[in-house]
Amino acid sequence: MSDESLRPLLEVTDLAVSFPVRVGGGIWRKKRPLRAVDGVSFSIMPGETLGLVGESGCGKSTTGRAVLQLQRPTRGQVRFDGVELTALWRKRFGARVWSERLRQLRQQMQMIFQDPYASLNPRMTVEDIVSEPLRTFARLSAAERSRAVAELLVQVGLDPRFRRRYPHEFSGGQRQRIGIARALALRPRFIVCDEPISALDVSIQAQILNLLAELRRSLGLTYLFIAHDLAAVRYVSDRIAVMYLGKIVEIAPSTALCDNPLHPYTRALIAAVPVPNPQIERARKHVVVTGDLPSPLSPPSGCRFHTRCPIAIDRCRREEPALLPLTIAGSERLVACHLVREPRADTNSP
Repeated sequence: MSDESLRPLLEVTDLAVSFPVRVGGGIWRKKRPLRAVDGVSFSIMPGETLGLVGESGCGKSTTGRAVLQLQRPTRGQVRFDGVELTALWRKRFGARVWSERLRQLRQQMQMIFQDPYASLNPRMTVEDIVSEPLRTFARLSAAERSRAVAELLVQVGLDPRFRRRYPHEFSGGQRQRIGIARALALRPRFIVCDEPISALDVSIQAQILNLLAELRRSLGLTYLFIAHDLAAVRYVSDRIAVMYLGKIVEIAPSTALCDNPLHPYTRALIAAVPVPNPQIERARKHVVVTGDLPSPLSPPSGCRFHTRCPIAIDRCRREEPALLPLTIAGSERLVACHLVREPRADTNSP
């Protein structure tokens, strides 16, 4: 086994993204930082899929965009195949822009966007949309680009005869397949899937998930799969990271996390997923989470989940828990909770 296969393809360390927001009224308005992502760290091995889950507004999509440098991080490091991406920005006319090195590396990193209706230019044909990356980066003739587009459409399950059509002539699932074909055009190694099924009908979601899984196997792709549907994330992911209010609270193998969640927020997420069996559903222990999600403009002190956690103690209000490694039943995981201890006979207790 080569050293490259033992090294993470992507390493994210202490990633933070803040947006200046004006608060107050009149002349007293002041700028305050909205900390959308605040100290996120994780790694992804080549060929692995890491699922990133959490409720709306927790910073999942911002994390994905910051990893690809579509959003410049406020602080932290993002290393792709050993190259520090955050160091590849340069100044131009007083603004920070991509360097040529970063632009070239972006060929290996692509994104599948959430909304297939908004992410495709309605004035461009399917062939123009899918071939745009090839026109930008690859030196191909028009005939070679046309053949490449036809192959990509077949690869994602679309009839290449439709390449002269416009996006409005396709269904939502077909549009998302077009977006996937565009992401594959440059043969990337890493793809951020930003909630790729949330805007689709339930009957179509499984088709897109199966397509992504098949492409991963056949092309050796590495995914960061962002979603709020735990069932979908478990289906496609090797490991799952749970995010709450800009921070990761737990990372574990997908089966281990869903069968034995440790963090109270992870338990609440899994308990909220209905089981299609009335007897099992009645017997399940439900975790009740009260209150609203705090504002990222003024996050709580200590553990950010303590304002809604049913088992919080005084230490949770005072001290922020670190994301520490823990081994349970042979599975390696990371958990940020003061109440998590070594495994006991009662596995339902933290």
